[in-house]
Amino acid sequence: MPRLFTGLEIPSQTRLMLTMLQGGLRGARWIDSENYHITLRYIGDIDDQLAYEVAAELSRVRRDPVEIRLTGLGSFGNGKPHAVWARVEPSAELYEMQAEQERILQRLGLPAERRKYKPHVTLARLRGTSSVDVANWLSLRGSFQAPSFQASRFVLFSSKSKIGGGPYVVEEAYPLAA
Repeated sequence: MPRLFTGLEIPSQTRLMLTMLQGGLRGARWIDSENYHITLRYIGDIDDQLAYEVAAELSRVRRDPVEIRLTGLGSFGNGKPHAVWARVEPSAELYEMQAEQERILQRLGLPAERRKYKPHVTLARLRGTSSVDVANWLSLRGSFQAPSFQASRFVLFSSKSKIGGGPYVVEEAYPLAA
C-alpha cells in the first residue's frame, strides 16, 4: 500500500541555499536536502489499484511551467511549534494547479483536503522547541530569499510510513508544458 503525494521538486542551487539555513535551533530534526519539495496534494496510504488510477488521471494535467519564488521563513504550530519552513510566494498558476489536482483526486473518491493550501518547503520538524527559540531563529534568518526558478514538471512521490517520510521516491513525473 503506497503512501503518495504530489509535489514540485527544488533545484540543486536552491536546495543548497536552504541547507545553509540549518542549525541553531534546539530540537530541530533537519530535512535532508534531497527531500526538499513543495507539496501540492497529500494523498496518503492507498491501495495499488487506486494508485494506478491516480497516476493515470494526473497524466491528463496540461499546464505551463510555474515560476516559483521562495521568500521568507515561518513556522507551524503557534503555541507549540512543530515545523519551520520556507515560504513559497503565492501565484495564481500554482494555486490553479493544486486545485486541479484536488478536483482530480476527489473525482477518484479521495476525501477533500481539510486544510487550506499553504505552499512551503519544510526545513525541519521540531520536538520540544520553544516558541521563543523559533522566534529567535526566524528573526535571524527570516529575510531569506532565493532566486526564482521554473518548475517544469510535477511529480507523484511515494514515502515511507515513518515520521518524516523520507527518503521520497519519484514514482511518476508529469511535464508542465501546455
